[in-house]
Amino acid sequence: MATHILAIDQGTTSSRAIIFRADISIAAVAQQEFQQHFPASGWVEHEPEDIWTSTVATCRDAMKKAGVAAKDIAAIGITNQRETTVVWDRATGKAVHRAIVWQDRRTAEICAKLKAEGHEPAISAKTGLIIDPYFSGTKIAWILDHVPGARERAERGELLFGTVDCYLLWRLTSGKVHATDATNASRTLLFDIHKGAWDEGLLKILRVPRSMLPEVRDSSADFGETAADLFGGAIAIRGIAGDQQAATIGQACFSPGMMKSTYGTGCFALLNTGTTAVASKNKLLTTIAYQLKGQRTYALEGSIFVAGSAVQWLRDGLGIIKSAVESGPLAEKSDSEQSVYLVPAFVGLGAPYWNPNVRGALFGLTRGTGPAELAHAALESVCYQTYDLWAAMRADWPDAAKANTVLRVDGGMTASDWTMQRLSDVLNAPVDRPVIQETTAVGAAYLAGLGAGVYPEPARFADSWRLERRFKPNMSEATRARKLKGWAQAVKGVLASDPG
Repeated sequence: MATHILAIDQGTTSSRAIIFRADISIAAVAQQEFQQHFPASGWVEHEPEDIWTSTVATCRDAMKKAGVAAKDIAAIGITNQRETTVVWDRATGKAVHRAIVWQDRRTAEICAKLKAEGHEPAISAKTGLIIDPYFSGTKIAWILDHVPGARERAERGELLFGTVDCYLLWRLTSGKVHATDATNASRTLLFDIHKGAWDEGLLKILRVPRSMLPEVRDSSADFGETAADLFGGAIAIRGIAGDQQAATIGQACFSPGMMKSTYGTGCFALLNTGTTAVASKNKLLTTIAYQLKGQRTYALEGSIFVAGSAVQWLRDGLGIIKSAVESGPLAEKSDSEQSVYLVPAFVGLGAPYWNPNVRGALFGLTRGTGPAELAHAALESVCYQTYDLWAAMRADWPDAAKANTVLRVDGGMTASDWTMQRLSDVLNAPVDRPVIQETTAVGAAYLAGLGAGVYPEPARFADSWRLERRFKPNMSEATRARKLKGWAQAVKGVLASDPG
């Protein structure tokens, strides 16, 4: 019996494939970066063919490294950069334009117009999202309006839309399956997360033809099988989830009140709110965490734009460290009498502020401020920003405060013990770091393995989650209150500088 699972983790800068065994241990990993395209200020694009070829290459490479053939793989799970948008020809499979990446801001004017027309309350009520270029809906409209003949072709049913998971699925199945899962659908501005269906009113507002859209399935479902010639035999595809939702699953956050935070370039925090879709009053997003057996589980999500990139700034912008691992030890040497704050609004501020116009600032500098204090401020800024999300989530959903939430963390920054300890201190809550850091791929693998009968039901899978280290708060309440007050004043200063 086939007991291996192949997880495709298609990210913003690279494609990865990971082979998991039946005990969820990793047998092999393959990764391939691909080119980023920046045709204009604020524009970010990917060549869909690069996404496809790098995905196939890494799958073949991982299979070779693990010494497994198609017959040994029970199923494939796909996780992906979520809002990135591809539009392609139904007959040929050829994309009509490069993929417009989630980071792309070109549709800001479209979003401003929709807001001015008063559409945001209705859109938010149905989708749980705010109107922002981040999401897929306005990207589709832009492609249809700017590629000659595209809108007419779409109206005739000749063009298809998909997020990256959907595009890969279509290619993997040789065009037999045009489908996505509920988590990816929930990031498009076109999907009613309460009814679990594409919404005709939203399609009309955003001017997207219904015929372009994929079928929406459970996160663990039958998504067909790969063409036999790709990997030496057909392989079932049984799981799909957007990357942050997949990480939530990989962290086994299956109970309401459980929370995960992923620290990469930015930071994404999701709080499981169970079967209740909590409407945020604090500019958080309401999203689908996963959908199993037709049952939707919801989450509150907050996004921080700058997390790991603050450490990159220390390295590449200031040159005070040579590698990211030096940041924690350097911060530890800082003068405890100084209160230096970095508000890293290099590209604006994310949740709960959502202000793209402001820029970063340093507060509390003295003649004694040096590299150690700047490293301290950069790492601490990530903790303070997480606190802002944490506080907003608790304000939106009082049950979170009762749940005695433990934060489960993953991503590159979590390797820093100093940062994780400071995070626990700032939150005044435990922070758990798991043994397996590949939580996004684990989530995709689990969904596929669940669908293929290799992995158990969620409750039993949760029992297999393993703790590497728990960080417990040990900062005095007075110190914590003083630090949070200083941070709040720093953010206020930055927001006051908004040129808009």
